[in-house]
Amino acid sequence: MAATRSSEFGDLVQIKKQLISIIAQCKERGLVHSVKWASELAFSLDPLPLNEIPPALELTEEDARDLDALCLAKSYFELKEYDRAAYFLRGCRSQKAYFLYMYSRYLSGEKKKDDETVDSLGPLEKGQVRNEALRELRVELSKKHSAGELDGFALYLYGVVLRKLDLLKEAVEIFVAATHALPQHWGSWLELCNLITNIEMLKSLSLPECWVRDFFMAHMFTELQMIKEALQKYQSLMEAGFAKSTYIISQIAVAYHNIRDIDQALYLFNELREQDPFRIENMDTFSNLLYVRSMKPELSYLAHNLVEIDKYRVETCCVIGNYYSLRSQHEKAALYFQRALKLNPRCLGAWTLMGHEYMEMKNTSAAIQAYRHAIEVNKRDYRAWYGLGQTYEILKMPFYSLYYYRKAHQLRPNDSRMLVALGECYEKLSQQVEAKKCYWRAYSVGDVERMALLKLAKLHEQLNESDDAAQCYIIYIQDIFSCGVRGLYSNSCLTTPFSCYKFTVNHGLTGLIAFIKRLFHIRSKVSQNKTEQMKCNDINKNSILPPNNVVPQKQLWLQQSGCRATHRSKQRCVLLCRVIYNSFERGSTNQNQAPELSVL
Repeated sequence: MAATRSSEFGDLVQIKKQLISIIAQCKERGLVHSVKWASELAFSLDPLPLNEIPPALELTEEDARDLDALCLAKSYFELKEYDRAAYFLRGCRSQKAYFLYMYSRYLSGEKKKDDETVDSLGPLEKGQVRNEALRELRVELSKKHSAGELDGFALYLYGVVLRKLDLLKEAVEIFVAATHALPQHWGSWLELCNLITNIEMLKSLSLPECWVRDFFMAHMFTELQMIKEALQKYQSLMEAGFAKSTYIISQIAVAYHNIRDIDQALYLFNELREQDPFRIENMDTFSNLLYVRSMKPELSYLAHNLVEIDKYRVETCCVIGNYYSLRSQHEKAALYFQRALKLNPRCLGAWTLMGHEYMEMKNTSAAIQAYRHAIEVNKRDYRAWYGLGQTYEILKMPFYSLYYYRKAHQLRPNDSRMLVALGECYEKLSQQVEAKKCYWRAYSVGDVERMALLKLAKLHEQLNESDDAAQCYIIYIQDIFSCGVRGLYSNSCLTTPFSCYKFTVNHGLTGLIAFIKRLFHIRSKVSQNKTEQMKCNDINKNSILPPNNVVPQKQLWLQQSGCRATHRSKQRCVLLCRVIYNSFERGSTNQNQAPELSVL
């Protein structure tokens, strides 16, 4: 099976040769992130014999003429003296020299933009300053593109300039052209990922048939929250020969993080750190998992370890911020997220996490601004949309929060948290029908917080739909017992009916107890209606009430009731009580068997 997948994917020897070639080309042009990606993949493949290693690229006459200037400019470029590098390349005509000339000008403008903003303005205002060189670069690159003189690297730079100028439609076209001109360059694919907003747009693109496309599709599935498809894609890549790739392991861990499979994600991140103990990339995501699990010692160790490696990396600042947030030191946490944004204003995670910290500090205006910046960086970030919904909900602006919760739900259609939030908004807007749909949908897709059924039951109560409320309560009881809640308690504490009553109260089912009492219309005096009393005698005898010698003060359940409820409502109520008790009784012999609901 693995051999079949390998043959379908292509010749690994040829892929290794292509990786070695693109590494050399990207090194010459200063594209360090593309070099790192290709190098990690090449390292995961078997080494080539000496006679299979591809030779260095041949130089053209233009390359030979510009060689001295290119070497000098490259030395200045690596020292981040971008203006100086561009000055010595201004008269060169080769493709390599032209790209480095334009790229140096672009990075010079980016550096000046950051220098202007890092001290004078806070991170929330960084987006107001632009790279002044972008317009000139666009004009020059546009002329070259019209003349057909741009290679794959220059097309990539042209697309970056267009994206920075918010000309997104044109940028997509240019990046697609760049992938056709140079399919092995990962930078073009990655930039294209950031511009695709939905699966329909992805399907509409004409992309080259190349092995890099498989990595691109897996990455896009992860970004579009199509986690099942992403995991299948990554699994096929591992079976094709990339099983040792730390890049793929990290992407799979991120995918499990996105679907909240915390145990599997933690396992993969720990395995990743064993293989690459000095890795900093993706460690901010790892810290998010440790934060959710409240693993203070592990998060503290991770933060100290990353500080020793490089304390001025964006991921390190985010990890430290999460550590202080877990310790409820929200001011310090916000400070470190601000430091992360000074290092990289387009760090999506830092914007979102800083918004969370401002929410903890009750600074809603700053939180809204932070979440909006996160959306500007990546409109597919459901956490920012959800955070905006929560913020406006706190501000008692349900129409605004409904809009943002809808956006979050569109990005995460199977996330019960988004559906429950939508249901709560609809309730506040007196749209009970829509609220019921949201709560039931949240339960159907898998309610991670186990609140949807309780909210739905309470909503049915408010609408005087007693039978539907009882049904929701019974399903809820069935679910909590089938999921092993009984295992948290000893057998001795759940052997009597009244102990079950106490459990329902302690377990947060006070709404259920109140509902049962309301069904019975409990009175302080015995009803004078003997006819109705006689109708209920059989039910009283078979109820699960404690005997007189156990808890006499709790006998108001049936004996002291006014019995004003209908016979059907009394049957429903007794059934509810019996389900609670019988669930525990069945659990002593078969904990996996759920309570039977055949009476309903």
